[in-house]
Amino acid sequence: MGSIVSSILDPFTGASGVRRAGEQAAAQQREAGVNAANISAFRPVGMTSRFGTSQFTREIDPRTGVPYISSGGYTAAPELSALQNQLFGRFAPTLAQAEQVQSQYAPLTGISQGLFKLSQDYLATSPEQAAQDYVTSQQALLAPSRQAQLSNVRSGLFARGRGGLGVQTGTGGAPASPELQAYYNALAQQDLQLAAQGQQAGQQRAQFGASLAGTGAGLLGTQVQGQAGAYSPLLAQLGLSGQVEQMSQMPYQMGLALGTAQMPGQQAGSQQYYGGQVTGAQTQLSSNMMAQQMNNQFLSSLIGAASGSAGAPKPPQQYQPSSRDFQF
Repeated sequence: MGSIVSSILDPFTGASGVRRAGEQAAAQQREAGVNAANISAFRPVGMTSRFGTSQFTREIDPRTGVPYISSGGYTAAPELSALQNQLFGRFAPTLAQAEQVQSQYAPLTGISQGLFKLSQDYLATSPEQAAQDYVTSQQALLAPSRQAQLSNVRSGLFARGRGGLGVQTGTGGAPASPELQAYYNALAQQDLQLAAQGQQAGQQRAQFGASLAGTGAGLLGTQVQGQAGAYSPLLAQLGLSGQVEQMSQMPYQMGLALGTAQMPGQQAGSQQYYGGQVTGAQTQLSSNMMAQQMNNQFLSSLIGAASGSAGAPKPPQQYQPSSRDFQF
């Protein structure tokens, strides 16, 4: 029913013209939006240099009509491509060589562990106990010779008839013959020397135990450095291959940089274009609506003139309220 009434009244009221003008303006604004998006779309540029070429594929989104970059890539120069193939061919032999070097360093693991165990055994004894052990062992070694010396002294005293002679030497000990006193004094001096040597031996034992641990750690460090160094040739080849790849990517990066540099100007241009198109659509809509308004006023004047010739209409009767209207 509404569409029938609109079809009858639209030619007289001008609504159909206003509706068409609004639809045209909306279509122009939508088209302006798509065009502005096309202008501001990212546009990387395919480049060619001594190191290779780059290419980008541009497609249109069927739903929005806006372009986009669907793919991009680069092709290395023949010389760089041949160099890359040569480097890649060396990876497997270099890796095999590195693994062989690693196996050669493997025995150092067992050797270093043995040194650590031996170091723990040495350091388990304190320097004082090591000194006492040294003195005890040396005295045990000297005991037979000391007994032999003592027997010789006593035999000589007996042969000379002085076996029972005792002289007070002032040392605080029991009286003894000069020969025996000299013998015991020599033993005391020897024990003092053994004590000093024992202290030195205890310190040397601790230092030797620590040096064993240091040697084991050094062997482990040598093993780690050797195994890591075994991969140095492979790492060098990989680094050179990466540099070649970066050189091949230069045209690709240049194309992206050029497209990025264009973006501010494209965005400014798209905003100006969109603003101009929208302003034009709005101006066209306003002009059409003004024209329709003028037509409507002219049509209203014709209708009013025709109504006046047929007779003036009666004024409407005013409503007079009564007391019944205020009853509750």
